[in-house]
Amino acid sequence: MPRYQAVLFDFFGTLTRCVRRGSAHRATADLLGCPPETLTEVLDRTYYQRASGRLGNAEATMRWVCDRAGVHPSDRAIRAAVHSRHRAVRADTRLRDEAVPVLAALRQRGVRTGLISDCTHELPAFLPQLAIAPLLDVRVFSVQVGRCKPDRALYLAACRRLGLVPADCLYVGDGGSQELTGAERAGMTAVRLTAPDLADHMVFNADRSWDGPLLASLAAVLDLVAAPVG
Repeated sequence: MPRYQAVLFDFFGTLTRCVRRGSAHRATADLLGCPPETLTEVLDRTYYQRASGRLGNAEATMRWVCDRAGVHPSDRAIRAAVHSRHRAVRADTRLRDEAVPVLAALRQRGVRTGLISDCTHELPAFLPQLAIAPLLDVRVFSVQVGRCKPDRALYLAACRRLGLVPADCLYVGDGGSQELTGAERAGMTAVRLTAPDLADHMVFNADRSWDGPLLASLAAVLDLVAAPVG
């Protein structure tokens, strides 16, 4: 394995434990006057449209979701639902115990760190409050770039902000959104995190045919970075 100058991480399911929609999402449905199962179906079906950021801000996106769910709440209810969804997504987010120690260890070794995430408007809003925030040199969010994985624009945006070429970077992800294939096509080395909890992870468009390197834990990233050239 070569020595890498940067390690870029996926967020949901990689720096966090597995993600499932918790009970807090029911409050969002109630505010919108929408059956919870209908809201869930629409959210699942439109994930990549919403994560692309092309539907406007959080309120415009929520209004768009409501149209597809067949409900027409007031502007006040939309605003309340946006705040409710922010709280619900934040409640679903639990950092892995290894996340902060691994990021800190990489930086201590002079290795740059970054985040590349398919996400909707909530993550960019609450990530600054998380313990990993000061340990990330770059943050690339699909909802801000206007593209979703495996589009190479996301990976190249991270490289550009770091001042590195893709070959200098190791990409670590759970395999959602064909992200590992996308990282390799962009010129990076990619490895898949296979932590046991990911069996219950909510994932879209998984890299089912991935046959590349596997890591059982985030801590194993440190061994890869420390490996000698060649």
